Amino acid sequence: MQMAKQLSVSLVNKPGRLSAMLGALNKEKVSFRALAVMDSGERGTVRFVPDDIDSAKKVLEKISINCDPTDVLLVEVPSHAGAFRNICEKLAAEHLNIDYAYCSFYAARGVRSGALAVIKVNDLVKAQQVLSENGTAARRTPRRPGRRPVHAR
Repeated sequence: MQMAKQLSVSLVNKPGRLSAMLGALNKEKVSFRALAVMDSGERGTVRFVPDDIDSAKKVLEKISINCDPTDVLLVEVPSHAGAFRNICEKLAAEHLNIDYAYCSFYAARGVRSGALAVIKVNDLVKAQQVLSENGTAARRTPRRPGRRPVHAR
């Protein structure tokens, strides 16, 4: 898990606007780790986590698109049932509110499967501490001390 910068932009909700923005980013070799697009009537909101925030800002400025940077958490979500729910439960137990979340199937380095969740919460530092306790953020069940797994022969 790590903190990252996300950019939010508002685009006129017309065919080709998103494609033009992504084309400009691609032309300057700006890649991103996650992306979400939400419709809100005449405008759409695009949120994305670029690999290089400064380059992304320069490209958007060059094509006259305003952006709003925000700190978010990038959390690895294992590919098992209930993994994201476990993350939400841990945050809720500490009275941390999730403002919004979206996922990417861009696996983190060293992770074979699962997703990468982008989470905006009301207290990023506390959320990082809560999700870092006891290892993986989405661990299925807490380990009991002194218990070892039983192996079938």
